[in-house]
Order: sequence, then C-alpha cells, then structure tokens
Amino acid sequence: MEALGNLTGGIAHDFNNLLMAVLGNLELLRKRLPADPSLQRLADNASAGAQRGAALIERMLAFARRQALRTQRLDPVALVHGMTELMQRTLGPTVTIHSELPAHLPWVDTDPNQLEAALLNLAVNARDAMGGQGRITLTGHVAPLAEGGLPHVCLAVNDTGAGMDERTLKRATEPFFTTKGVGEGSGLGLSMVLGLAEQSGGTLRLVSHPGQGTTAQIWLPACPPQAQPVEAANGPQLPPTPALQVLVVDDDPLVRDSTCALLASLGHNATVASSAEQALGLLHAGAFDLLLTDHAMPVRTGTQLAEQVRMHYPALPMLLVSGYSDVVAPPELRLTRLAKPFSRQQLAQAVHQALRTSEVCDE
Repeated sequence: MEALGNLTGGIAHDFNNLLMAVLGNLELLRKRLPADPSLQRLADNASAGAQRGAALIERMLAFARRQALRTQRLDPVALVHGMTELMQRTLGPTVTIHSELPAHLPWVDTDPNQLEAALLNLAVNARDAMGGQGRITLTGHVAPLAEGGLPHVCLAVNDTGAGMDERTLKRATEPFFTTKGVGEGSGLGLSMVLGLAEQSGGTLRLVSHPGQGTTAQIWLPACPPQAQPVEAANGPQLPPTPALQVLVVDDDPLVRDSTCALLASLGHNATVASSAEQALGLLHAGAFDLLLTDHAMPVRTGTQLAEQVRMHYPALPMLLVSGYSDVVAPPELRLTRLAKPFSRQQLAQAVHQALRTSEVCDE
C-alpha cells in the first residue's frame, strides 16, 4: 500500500502540472473569446472536463496522503446544512435525506471543499447501496476517539441499504476496491475520504452489518472553545496590487508559461527560470518584487532555493507552489503556499498574501 501510494502520488503530481496548464489557459481563453454561445459552450465543456480530472487527481493525492489542503476553521453544522440541497439534487427524488444534526457543534480545521466532496461521496455510496431509493440520515456528535483522548466532531452518513459483511467491510477503504460494476466507480472514493480525515488529524470509521445498512463516520479534531472563526474560503475583496516584477521558477515549460500568462492578466511582469541555479543568477543580475517557485524540481527544490534566497534577500516576498501537502518549510523562510492547480483568483490572493507577510515581518 505504501509503494502504491508513492506511485500514485508521483503520477498525480505529473497530471497536476498538465491540468495546471490546461485550466490556466482555458481561463484566459474564455476571457478573450467573442460573444459566440457555441464557442463559449465548447470552452465550458473543456473546462468542466479538466475540473473533473482535477477532482480525480485530488482523490489520488488524498489516497497517497499528499493532497494539499486549503484548511480553514469552519462550522460543520452550517457546512452540512449549506450542502443539503446540492446533495438532494445529486441523489435524486427517490432518496430521502433526513438531518438529525444538533443545533451546534464545535468548529473544526479542515478543507471545506474537500469535506463537502467527502460527504457527497459518502451520500452517493449510500444511495447506490440502497439501489437508488431509500433514506439517508445525517447525524453529528462530539466524543473522544479514544478513552481519555481529545474531543472530536463526528459527522455520520447512515443508509438503509443491504449493509456489508465483515470481509467487504475490511476492504472497503482499500484503493481501487469497489463492489460496483465496471465503469461505475473508481474505488478511490472511500480512500479519498479516509485521506482527508487523516490529513485533518482524524479518521474514517465504517459500521455495517448485512441487512442493517451502513454508517460512515468522519471524525475531525474539535477546535478549542476560545478559537474564533476565520475568513471565508474566497477571502475578502483584495485591494489593488501594483504591477510587480515576478521571477517565476518552474522546470515544466507548460506550467511556467501558464503561470506567466495568469500573472500578466493580473498586470504583473514575469521573468522565467527553469531551475534554481538559473533563478539565483537572475536574482543577482536584476531586481524583483516577488519570487514564485515550484517545489518539485530536479537538483534543488523550491524550498532549498528559498533558503538560499532568504540568506541574500531577506525582505523578498516568496511564493511556493506545490500540489503536495507534505512539503515542510522552516517558518523563518516566510513562504506563502499555493496549491496546484490554481485559478487566476487564487493566484491573486496568494500574491497579496505573500506581499502582506513580507510587510508584517518588516514591521
């Protein structure tokens, strides 16, 4: 399983780079297309296909425990209530969704989009287990995962399906294991949910018996009572950013060109480097307002480049791009993280955050 996880993570990284180029160029292309509905529809279909590919890559990275999560503090009750209508539309009219969530639960730190995807995945699995019709119950409570442990929030999806025997239950979270027919499921759904829960400090538990349905429980650590909510995922309206001289470092020309095009659409000027060594030479030769570097590069990683840059240019804002969550950078480097694939708006937010981090440190 560990070897398969490493292989999956490596393949997912390469596909992430390809999708980064596809999604970035499609976003810019759609802004330049004439007002022709047929052309817009073709661009929308291409973008939707690439987004589905990105969702599959996220599942693969979640299984490999290397998914880059965009975590934030959130209210789990509000999140579930906010997605109930989407869940009902997805499952169809023959499935009844009943919520038994309490009025309040402690807040949790996780990726809201991925948690929504995980709950929706569990609901779709429940629908399929019931043959397309039945009752799904959403519940939630607070309890320690183990005796004497810290409190966790448990979000559960219960169905009235056929249930699973002990052998199937033991294999349910294995990657690529599925009881569905060929072409009806990738077998990565429960692996993705387990990966999200574990990356967030929790776990996934399945309780099932033949003829008695299944209950899937996502356990997430509860935030302390004094913790305050943070800003919404989309963030506040960004103030205008002056034109910047940005050094873009990436060994993949497709990703490099796409990133430069997105920066140009935001009003910035980009200079490119294909390696850390070339980037250091350009930094010595000219002045830059921001360093944007990929992490996974041959010879020297983006983090290693940032360590050298910080020694010579202590005030330079730096933005580290990666599709992996296990990239660890020393806090003294003051790196702003940006997960692949990213949109134009996400890039703008990351640039603003990198500049703001540098200003705060200077103060």
